[in-house]
Amino acid sequence: MINWQKITVLVVLISGVACNLSTAGDTADRWQIGVPIATYYAGPPMTETAARQMAEAGFNLVWCNEQELDTAQKFGLRALLTAPETMNPQTMNDEGQIAKLDALIKRVRKHPAMYAYYIIDEPSASLFPLLGKLVAHLREKDPYHMAYINLFPTYATNEQLGNTGDTVSAYLKHLNLFMEQVKPDLLSYDHYHFTSGGNDGNQYFLNLGMIREKAMEAGIPFLNIVQGCTWCEGMRPPNRNEMRWLNYTSLAYGAQGISYYVYYSPGHYYDRFGGNVGGMMKPDGSTTPQYEAAKELNPQFIAVASELQPLHSLAVYHKGTVPWGAKGLPDNASFSVKFSGEEPLSTMPDEGILLGYFGNKGGNPTHVLVVNLNYKRALQTTVVGPARLSLFDASTRKWTEADGSSADITLPPGGGKLFRGEPTESPVR
Repeated sequence: MINWQKITVLVVLISGVACNLSTAGDTADRWQIGVPIATYYAGPPMTETAARQMAEAGFNLVWCNEQELDTAQKFGLRALLTAPETMNPQTMNDEGQIAKLDALIKRVRKHPAMYAYYIIDEPSASLFPLLGKLVAHLREKDPYHMAYINLFPTYATNEQLGNTGDTVSAYLKHLNLFMEQVKPDLLSYDHYHFTSGGNDGNQYFLNLGMIREKAMEAGIPFLNIVQGCTWCEGMRPPNRNEMRWLNYTSLAYGAQGISYYVYYSPGHYYDRFGGNVGGMMKPDGSTTPQYEAAKELNPQFIAVASELQPLHSLAVYHKGTVPWGAKGLPDNASFSVKFSGEEPLSTMPDEGILLGYFGNKGGNPTHVLVVNLNYKRALQTTVVGPARLSLFDASTRKWTEADGSSADITLPPGGGKLFRGEPTESPVR
């Protein structure tokens, strides 16, 4: 019998080493993303048990303090270094703290597990000038490791953002100030979509689209922190299908990183859902249904994001229902979908279909990621492209040619499929 857990750990080990080589400064003068990111926000201490558990589920970026870097390295994991007493915005106001920071950087910058420095979560715009100084200082002292900052979602209050205006204008101002004053290497934000009672928020695609635009303007990758648990009465723990929806919608908009809130945090364990409150781990160290879902979804996310990494996100369209902040699919679209209508599975879902277009910058789309926006049922559809289609298998990482410029597929609830529609002279991988 094949031991898939051992294979998963081996893949993560190889991925971690490959990423460290790509960011070591041999071919670039500053941090590069390397292998797409699968991570979490808030987790347990980085013991060997925790590291093994994370590696087996395909997580490849873990939270560590300085003393835990060796453990991350042992399991082929990249480290997001935390040192809150030294790395925070106020450091730049204190020469003594700057000296401590420089000493820390000198100790860790050549560690094989080092990937990024954790700075702050959801800062107000009033902190952006200091954060800009801190990021610039870190970049000067260690250009090969990212300074990580996570931003508020669109539904944050103006007081939290430190700006004024309606939802769109206040958030756009927030993003513009952040990009101008901080100049990040990666754009990260969180947005929690699934509320109690089976309801969903109405700003998910608005937020995703605004982040995508800013990341594209700056030529940097972005990461989406998505819901993985409940922490209050108003939010529900997502199931496997809903987590798949979060992964594939992020990918279709061009995300190169996915993060779950949370892996485990005692302060976010709110039990009114019959014992399963989400997160990846229970207080006793055992895993949850969300962990098992992430174990399936993390490798898929990394596989699809890796295929898309050399390309540019050219456009994102919704066919059928068009949510707030999104664009409808034009009539002359390069890639589209059609339904036979012969049975319930072959009809357009009420939530619509999402199509993310990718290709060379300034060129025509060559790839499309088609996503079923109904996370409750599968659907059958026909994908139509500009040339002979090939379908990517996220499990095997192989491409298979279709018979022509159209292909019949079944999309799982909330799931997606990646196609390319360009003539190929070489054999399909």
